[in-house]
Amino acid sequence: MGKAETALGNHSDRLNAINIFPVADGDTGTNLYLTVRAAHRALQDAAPAGAGQPPAEVGQEARPEPAGQQAQFRQQAQLNDVGAVLARAGQAAMEKAKGNSGTLFSVFLCAAAEPLAGHARLTSSLLAAALNRAQIRAWSALSDPVPGTMLSVMEAAGRAAAAVDAGQNGNDSNHALGLVLDAAVEAALEAVVRTEGQLNVLQAAHVVDAGGVGMLLILDCLRSAVLGEELRSELLDGLHGYDLQDPHIHTDMPDDDGVEVMCTISLSPLDAATLRQRLDELGDSVIMSQVGPTADAGGRYRWRVHVHVPDPAPALAVIRSLGDPAEVSVSELALPRDPSGEVSAEGR
Repeated sequence: MGKAETALGNHSDRLNAINIFPVADGDTGTNLYLTVRAAHRALQDAAPAGAGQPPAEVGQEARPEPAGQQAQFRQQAQLNDVGAVLARAGQAAMEKAKGNSGTLFSVFLCAAAEPLAGHARLTSSLLAAALNRAQIRAWSALSDPVPGTMLSVMEAAGRAAAAVDAGQNGNDSNHALGLVLDAAVEAALEAVVRTEGQLNVLQAAHVVDAGGVGMLLILDCLRSAVLGEELRSELLDGLHGYDLQDPHIHTDMPDDDGVEVMCTISLSPLDAATLRQRLDELGDSVIMSQVGPTADAGGRYRWRVHVHVPDPAPALAVIRSLGDPAEVSVSELALPRDPSGEVSAEGR
């Protein structure tokens, strides 16, 4: 997780520069960075004193992992449960998720933890199952999912991982794990390139999807951390709009009216379905995902809610009619932009 935080911090400006879908507000890089940072800090806060980055077994042979290069999400070796550690990171990310991209990544992270629960080692089969579960959950979290976004990148990575794992016949070595990770990253890259042709707004601007590039970076960080190998710096070479000399594309786009409303709220399954339906009627980019697997004494689950609406008042009224929201944020979709093309450091 630490690698992903660093990589997204380094690339946030370029991700912001090409962020024009679903709204041209230039904050995808900032949102992903802040969301991943929340996940990483949760792991750091929970790590036993002096734990550092203790080694934990991943595979059994080939592609050895140098000391100190183990995956961040396995730094709590005492837990002996990769899924539990990843779930902790996912829940922290969900509670602090920013924007569409941060919320979808949080959904992805929480879902990926589920097949890993109770396992001390990451194998190719477990990784394939985790990526597949995660991409399905991310697609289902959105009321109106759109191909050509980070969803397509997640799906491509999951499908490629499953295909390669199926050919390993149960091989749980590091070599098999490496093949699955390599395939997932390569498929993600190909999916990022395809995004430009899948969405008219991206094709018109000659850029790839910002969220998709962010997801590609995260997957490469996973590959690098698990296998103890360097990040593939060449991955982003040639992606349209990603050269440093390219302008901030979003600054030439019309301002988007309306606001983004986000909150966390405890709801029964029926009330959650009702809220999704009502928000679909009021706005778009509706994302609802469960935070944590268990209900409270009243049978309510915690949900992270995200929606774009013309006016926040009706949306907040509907939300509050069903429960008591926490972590409420209301942000203008049209962020102030200075002449240099930079967006506010606070993002959304």
